[in-house]
Amino acid sequence: MRIESSVTSISWIPSEAISGMSRLPFDMGVGHYDESPPDQVEDLEELRRGDRFRFANHLAAWIEVDDGRVVGWGHSGGGMVGATVVRLGGRSMSVAAVAFPDRRPEPTVAETSVRFIQTAGGRTGLPLPRKVKYPPFVQISAPLAWTTLALTIHADGRVENEVIGASAFPRHWIYDQHMKLAQKTGLIDWKAWTGKAFGSHTPWGDEDSPALVTEVETALEHELSAHFMRRGSKPDIRNLKAGHVLAAQGEPGEELYLLLDGVVSVEVDGELLAHLGPGVVLGERALLESGRRTSSVKAVTAIRVAAIRPDEIEPSVLAELATHHRRESQ
Repeated sequence: MRIESSVTSISWIPSEAISGMSRLPFDMGVGHYDESPPDQVEDLEELRRGDRFRFANHLAAWIEVDDGRVVGWGHSGGGMVGATVVRLGGRSMSVAAVAFPDRRPEPTVAETSVRFIQTAGGRTGLPLPRKVKYPPFVQISAPLAWTTLALTIHADGRVENEVIGASAFPRHWIYDQHMKLAQKTGLIDWKAWTGKAFGSHTPWGDEDSPALVTEVETALEHELSAHFMRRGSKPDIRNLKAGHVLAAQGEPGEELYLLLDGVVSVEVDGELLAHLGPGVVLGERALLESGRRTSSVKAVTAIRVAAIRPDEIEPSVLAELATHHRRESQ
């Protein structure tokens, strides 16, 4: 019996990914942010042709099973590279990224399972200045972006996916064997990426970066996120340090929060309910019920949030959000 499976990452730049002066080329239209990839991918090559991502890592593998034991295995797939469209003076040109060779160590083979690992990525299309310790103390080079994925296929049909490592930028979305969005990396660090993602500090120099991965938000939260970040008025965006309490149980609450980057913990009466990542909407129950926070929300990492006033969202939408969140907490 042959059992096949896959895991795929798509790396892209959301509008909230960069802050400060680094946003200038993007806000001027020289570079561009990416439209978020779909929750269900029908054709990865079509997304690439449409300039919808910077890199993709598609790890596909199979095992042969006879009488409950693994008797054969193999893998396919690989990295896919996008391009950066640069616009100057009313003209545009496509600056191709440079794919590095995919890294595939020998699979780990056991009697009833095989674990496959694949790193894919490369040099992004637009060179950037960075400080170095030797003359002339500034180097113009494009940082590297990548993901390292693992796929374990068991003889009984079970499949396990894992994000072993990833570059600190851009955002990486992880898709299951049905090409349905399953996970997201929770933290983007533009400064660390532009300063370090070169040479020996990458998988091609035998150093990877651990990835903080969270589950995906609901379809409603995904829709709200797109709405609030693309509307005409600029949202109130706040950058908060790890350890900051965004909402304290029992205290008054008059704002809704859209988590743009980072990871938060949700606790009720001191009991941890969940760790949540980018895209989730928080705080609706205080606006619907007693006016006080029903849980405590704390920044596990540095976070970026958009604060939303209650008059900017319909009460029926708040009620639907609360219904989803109650179901998830149960």
